[in-house]
Amino acid sequence: MSKRFMIRAGLLIIFFVFCFTTIVSGKTIKLTYSNFFPPTHIQSILAQKWCNEVEKRTNGKVKVEYYPGQTLTKADQAYDGVVEGLSDIALSCLAYSRGRFPVLGAVDLPMGYTSGVSATKVANRVLNNFNPKEFNDTKIMYLHAHGPGLVHTKNKPVEKIEDIKGLKLRSHGTSAKIVKTLGGTPVGLPMPETYQSIQKGIVDGSVYPFESNKGWKLGEVTDYATAAFSCAYTTTFFVAMNKDKWNLLSKNIQEIIENINKEWQLKHGQAWDDSDFIGIKFFLNQGNKIIGLNKKESLKWEKAVQPIINDYIAILNKKKLNGKKIINFIKNEVKK
Repeated sequence: MSKRFMIRAGLLIIFFVFCFTTIVSGKTIKLTYSNFFPPTHIQSILAQKWCNEVEKRTNGKVKVEYYPGQTLTKADQAYDGVVEGLSDIALSCLAYSRGRFPVLGAVDLPMGYTSGVSATKVANRVLNNFNPKEFNDTKIMYLHAHGPGLVHTKNKPVEKIEDIKGLKLRSHGTSAKIVKTLGGTPVGLPMPETYQSIQKGIVDGSVYPFESNKGWKLGEVTDYATAAFSCAYTTTFFVAMNKDKWNLLSKNIQEIIENINKEWQLKHGQAWDDSDFIGIKFFLNQGNKIIGLNKKESLKWEKAVQPIINDYIAILNKKKLNGKKIINFIKNEVKK
């Protein structure tokens, strides 16, 4: 073995001995939590409250230092940051690591979601039912998902599917596929860059849930929202913890955190819906317009995105996963 390897192995052993000694000696365990949402966003506020609740219920044995607004790791680096130990815990969305999470990625498909509560329940039921190997390198605390993702545009209203042709719309992951299938041009941008990109005309709009009109102030730079609920998608967010750090916690502390997680996934789902209503109000107060679709037009949108779902089944099958079983499970959960 090389000298460099021996040094690294020695440092790793010292680290684990230190962590173990800290835990069994009853000293305070300090963890870091990275979140890309700005500190004023409701999802960021809930994450901060999660940290506070962990400290409260463990009687101060665990303290979590909270870093919102990408101050510790960027949105698209958050998951790897947890794996590599740059942060102990992180919140971000699966779509920033496209193709890495095939089973849970299916939740983001345009299934016609109606609320954040239902999308959150679906995501966690998929996680618990299939227990996918894609998360083997971390400990998933819980998942949550936003309400129906819809097309928002600046200057040009989208009243029918043909109106999307030629529009550049900020999107990522599944939403990028939706934009492309509907005839638009997807432009991959992290959410923190969306406001200025629309304002400066780099893109013609974006695809997102109503909450972002207030939460990210996008209602200030868009004019129209198209309520195509028949092909509404969601975005699944994860709260993940470094697996080694999780395994170093005592069984009692793990149980306390698991109980908090069960409560907080419901809080996040409800917060998405509450903020959707706030986002709608904010959007309309800017003088903007929400465009409804009749049944015939709505069906056109639903049929247009069906190939995305069919293609995803094929992708899952190629990975030796039962694509039809996973998709049917999600569809049934959405109907519930």
